[in-house]
Amino acid sequence: MVTNLHKLGTAREDSIWIVGAARSGKTARLVEQFCIWSKTVKPLPATVSGFRGSGRRRAGQTAPAILVLAANGDNRLELADRIAVATQGKYTFHSTTPFGFFEQEVLLFWPLLVQSLDLRAQFPLRLQPETELELAARLWRRELDEGILQQTGVSPNRMVRRTLDLLQLAAVSGTPREEIPSILEQGLAGEGGSNHLWSSTGELLERWREWCLTRGLLTYGIVCELYWRYLLQDGTYQQHLASRYQAVIADDIDDYPAICRHLFDRMLDQGAAGAFSYNPDGGVRLGLGADTEYLAGLESRCQSVEKLDAKTGLAPEIGDLAVSLAVNAEGFYPLGLSLPGSVRSLQTTSRAQLLRETAEIIADAVKSQAVEPQEIAVIAPGMDAIARYSLTEILARDNIAAVSLNDQRPLSTTPEIRALLTLLALVYPGLGRLVDRDGAAEMLVVLGSQKHRSLETEDSNPTFSLKSQIQNQKSIDQVRAGLIADHCFCPDIDRPQLLPITAFPRWDRLGHRAAGAYEQIVEWIEQQRSQQQERLLPSPIALLDRAIQKFLMNDRYLPYDRLAALRELMETATHYWEIHGRMQRVEPTNGGDSETIARFIQLLRQGTVTANPFPVSPEGPAARAVTLANIFQYRSSRRAHKWHFWLDAGSPLWLSGGAATLFGAPLFLRSQLGRPWQTEDETAADQQRLRRILLDLLSRCSVLYLCHSELAVNGQEQTGPMMPLIHSSVAYQRSSVVAR
Repeated sequence: MVTNLHKLGTAREDSIWIVGAARSGKTARLVEQFCIWSKTVKPLPATVSGFRGSGRRRAGQTAPAILVLAANGDNRLELADRIAVATQGKYTFHSTTPFGFFEQEVLLFWPLLVQSLDLRAQFPLRLQPETELELAARLWRRELDEGILQQTGVSPNRMVRRTLDLLQLAAVSGTPREEIPSILEQGLAGEGGSNHLWSSTGELLERWREWCLTRGLLTYGIVCELYWRYLLQDGTYQQHLASRYQAVIADDIDDYPAICRHLFDRMLDQGAAGAFSYNPDGGVRLGLGADTEYLAGLESRCQSVEKLDAKTGLAPEIGDLAVSLAVNAEGFYPLGLSLPGSVRSLQTTSRAQLLRETAEIIADAVKSQAVEPQEIAVIAPGMDAIARYSLTEILARDNIAAVSLNDQRPLSTTPEIRALLTLLALVYPGLGRLVDRDGAAEMLVVLGSQKHRSLETEDSNPTFSLKSQIQNQKSIDQVRAGLIADHCFCPDIDRPQLLPITAFPRWDRLGHRAAGAYEQIVEWIEQQRSQQQERLLPSPIALLDRAIQKFLMNDRYLPYDRLAALRELMETATHYWEIHGRMQRVEPTNGGDSETIARFIQLLRQGTVTANPFPVSPEGPAARAVTLANIFQYRSSRRAHKWHFWLDAGSPLWLSGGAATLFGAPLFLRSQLGRPWQTEDETAADQQRLRRILLDLLSRCSVLYLCHSELAVNGQEQTGPMMPLIHSSVAYQRSSVVAR
């Protein structure tokens, strides 16, 4: 086992350790410390900001001397904004996330890695998770087909993802990849696989890593390994790191991977000052790469320790009691124990009834002006599609918007995305097997919409805003689209096409508007086909962009979530063809665009969840909306709402926190290395996770509804760990009714 990279140095007098619960003021204290340091820490000349002048700054410019880190992209934007406001934008700083920093440093100092690892001199490209999965599955196809990479009850795609995650877990924990097989053998002895599987896993990961580096492709795991194992130990890099940053500010380090400790120790050893905030009840990403306990050891490097005792929300009032009931009750709770009136209960028999009544309570509260929509959050262990759709539709009847927080649904669940994929198959040759009658009909419905003015609204109330007067209307509805597809869609393996509207004998019954919209779609597709044959269509990305501008964005209003899906599609497609271009230069193939497009369409239709686009805050109606989120998403965002509705409060999924732990994740915690993972360890980890969830969420609300249905979606009775909490709340409500 390789020893830790960091030195056990002494505590620095100018470094600060800030510890406190959620919303206790830790971030505000970091912003205050930044303002203090900004008066003494002077920006550095741009010439020392990068390797061999790669800072790309003009003469006379300065480079930021303070590194500011946040746990994720959304938190980074918020922290950067708060610092900019506090300093009136007069001081430059480098704001990023831990992985963002690792990636930037690997790219910036790539020449050092090329030299030390004898790599091919080419600019590296980072693989998105979905592309990484596809390429690894192709590389390991023989092992998958022969059953070498196989576990009982695990699908091939899931097996590939698990294997890739092991490389990532080893990298972020600072564990050499060569030790992965032995760690799995020791930690999973007799469970989930054989020693032959684990040794094969190590060999496949070695082949995958070598395959990527040869082609200049980087994954999350490879980036982290290159940084902590090679770059951070390089003397030249250490000199540049020391000369670039005089201070580091890191918020919520309880969510950082172990190798961040290596970075911070190195910076402190080289003379930089540090300010770190830590939430002992945080650890949202524990099980997904974070090592909360290991990062807590950084406290010993700070001379000044500030404990913020302020507690917010319901946590001071019922936090300890809720933990005692849910975590320590073990199925028993004191009779007659009741929670305060700020904790209310909603109990139904079926989940459908629960969703309906939850939405009705929210609507009544908004209409009575007891609370604003943006002050309400509905949180569940798993916000499934049924719950999301039901709540959104019921609230919409009362003109209340609902927005899903970081919705992790596959792109193929969005109608506009499916329509665009069908359009690709109609324009490019050889893709006839990927389009059918139903897909063509849906495309006609989506692309055949147009915007119109509601004259009745305009005449009756001219003070209405233009947006309220304009509505989306479908020129081709589902019935007409089905009739057109039955008579005008001509399937073909090489060139499927849409025939003229006159191919339908009774086309005159469709109506002028539907017929006109259909002819417009057909004419546009033929134009794109002609340009594709004449090589005037630059790429499939250009076709997607043209279609979006023509049919989806031209004089039409799209909701925020649909716009986000389109951004996600374009970013995913751009990345996919960028990687394809790199592969063609390294390993040219005879396959044309059609083969690549077919793989892209199949990738999205398989339900692959693509990487989130760059975070952008919603505006307009979406900014005044009820928030729908699962536990993990909500805690990661670190938001707070006046009212909380904990959906499916009786579900056993509260133990897992709504986020699946990566396979083998506990084995790569620094405190766990070399030890087997026992059932007792898993039980203790679940209880600690539930404790953190309760204290964290209770700190973020002042009114709580525990929403529980006796039966889950599958019809089984729900008996989760929160039942004592629910029963205590019910007891209060019954007594209050009797008192009245």
